Amino acid sequence: MKIIASIIIVLLLLSGGALWFLAGSSLNGYIKGQIETVGSQVTEQRVTVKTVDIKLASGAGSILGINLANPKTYSQPNAFALEEVTLDINLESLTSSPIIIDAIIIKSPQAFVQFTQTGGSNIKDILDAIKRNTPKAEASAAETESGEEPKIKVSKIILAGTALTLDLSAFGNKAHSATLPDIILDNVGGDTGLPASQLGAEIVKQALSQIWQQAKTTQKKKLTDSAKEKLKEKLQEKAKKKLTDLFG
Repeated sequence: MKIIASIIIVLLLLSGGALWFLAGSSLNGYIKGQIETVGSQVTEQRVTVKTVDIKLASGAGSILGINLANPKTYSQPNAFALEEVTLDINLESLTSSPIIIDAIIIKSPQAFVQFTQTGGSNIKDILDAIKRNTPKAEASAAETESGEEPKIKVSKIILAGTALTLDLSAFGNKAHSATLPDIILDNVGGDTGLPASQLGAEIVKQALSQIWQQAKTTQKKKLTDSAKEKLKEKLQEKAKKKLTDLFG
């Protein structure tokens, strides 16, 4: 059963498939391939992973160097770069329902947000792709008929110290950098849990909406500050001209 692969896909904010256990020496390579293949299909952008190290016996694991490419219409090569992702699986819950992931921690992720003049962004484009490619209710029902998909809940997801790059060049501005406060998502999947396919979409919606809201707040502040600075410079130039006219 591909339980670990699906959990990893979920924690990477990408919709996963059925949850199944997988044992054997090829586990890490299998998970790496699943993340890259399924992630690319769901987001419609290239997903790459550097290394995977899952320790089934201890219910822990780490994934290093996950990159999600930007849509081609944007200048940055990546939309997201995740340096290190760790997870803590509640081993006692593996034989019950829902399966519980005690914590997923994404350390110092990088988010590159580029706005367009029409109010769109690369994040919105990726979210639209995920929505198109997330299994619909009918597909979930059919899957349940052939075999019920185990459910998962995640007690806590932490995006720690997200480094945000905000590109406002479409507005005649520039790129700005900021470190966001930790983003914490609690009890994702609810008390009864969700199938991995649905849980992945829920995590995407919650996590990206948090980044999106903070990006829009930062955008508004930066553009307002820029407008104030330009007005100040204009007033100073006007005052200087008046003084020149008065005193020569």
